[in-house]
Amino acid sequence: MKKTDRLLIINKEFTWFLLSRVLMTCGIKMTPVLLGWHLYELTGSKLSLGILGLSEVVPAIIFALPAGVSVDTSDKRKLIIRCLIGYVIVMVVFGWITSDAATLLLGVPIIEYSIYGLVAITGYIRAFYSPANSAIIAQIVHTDHLVKAATTNSMSWLAAAISGPLIAGLLIGLLNVSAAFYIVIVLITASIVVFSLISSKEITYIKGKIKTWESVKEGLNFVYQQKALLGAMGLDMFAVLFGGAIALLPVFAKDVLFVGPQGFGILMSATYLGNFVALLYFARWPLQHKQGYKLLVSVACFGICIIVFALSRSFVLSFLALMVSGLFDGVSMIVRGTIFQLFVPDSMRGRVSSVNSIFINSSNELGQFESGVAASLMGTVPSVVFGGTMTLLISAIAYFKVPALKKLEY
Repeated sequence: MKKTDRLLIINKEFTWFLLSRVLMTCGIKMTPVLLGWHLYELTGSKLSLGILGLSEVVPAIIFALPAGVSVDTSDKRKLIIRCLIGYVIVMVVFGWITSDAATLLLGVPIIEYSIYGLVAITGYIRAFYSPANSAIIAQIVHTDHLVKAATTNSMSWLAAAISGPLIAGLLIGLLNVSAAFYIVIVLITASIVVFSLISSKEITYIKGKIKTWESVKEGLNFVYQQKALLGAMGLDMFAVLFGGAIALLPVFAKDVLFVGPQGFGILMSATYLGNFVALLYFARWPLQHKQGYKLLVSVACFGICIIVFALSRSFVLSFLALMVSGLFDGVSMIVRGTIFQLFVPDSMRGRVSSVNSIFINSSNELGQFESGVAASLMGTVPSVVFGGTMTLLISAIAYFKVPALKKLEY
């Protein structure tokens, strides 16, 4: 075992952080499966699946930049715990509102719009939780071990992201959506207990010198000046925006592949499984040389996989297409994560992470909205083929128009 690995293992706070995040991620990744299946069963509308994504992304974008300043100027431990408590409260309401009793009492329209409202609240919470989680690692782990810690963190997150959808699909079949949400509540509550074992951290931001909006602009300017980071963020954003098929997986599972909620959960986990395999591989054999060029090629291959998925009528082929797309997406995750850990100063991590969440994390939900609208207008399969084709086009444009990204090497 390498010395870096031993030091990470004996770092108790990093262990608590990983365990807490695994519990939290597993619960949160169950939520889109539970809500997506319930909403499509309730409404039969593809557009409703798109609106579900839009409901989360709007507050996440609006509050992302001021949240980044809040992360840099606050005790990150306390902020994360408050966010986790907020998630628990929302999940309790989800547990009731997805029950048969709530549907009979309130009716389908009220339930539908209540779900959108609750998802919007989770978007607000996420605006603070995501950058705080990214930023606190540098205060738990020594600088010399950051890259290894980032890889370990990503792998543990992906393991939970794979498990969450699988568990959700299984619980829908064995129990029901409402009962499954109480499992989510238990997982996030356990996450709070474990995370509380981490001590409060020093606030490295110098208060009083710069106002909030000036701090926001400082974070934006930093990202703008880092052309390779900006290019990687932009490329991934547009690839996910057009190429993501996640929002329509309930439709594919129910109406195209006929595999039910269990199959839906398996399909939801496929991309994360590909991400996980990629991280395992590159942890052993890191990307060497021309990382920017390899990123561009990977995004193009991601688009091809999405087209294959759209045209497939075999559950096995569909699963493999999504899993391989996750392999190529893993390259993007590794390149962006390495740039963030190596080149972003500690005092800027919250703000830069917030900018990253606008580019990357929010593009997932915007992509869901785009998918829902496109599927309503073009049909399910043509809309996903269109998205994969657009991803190929975007990677070609980036190759010729963003030389800093193509030449990126570290």
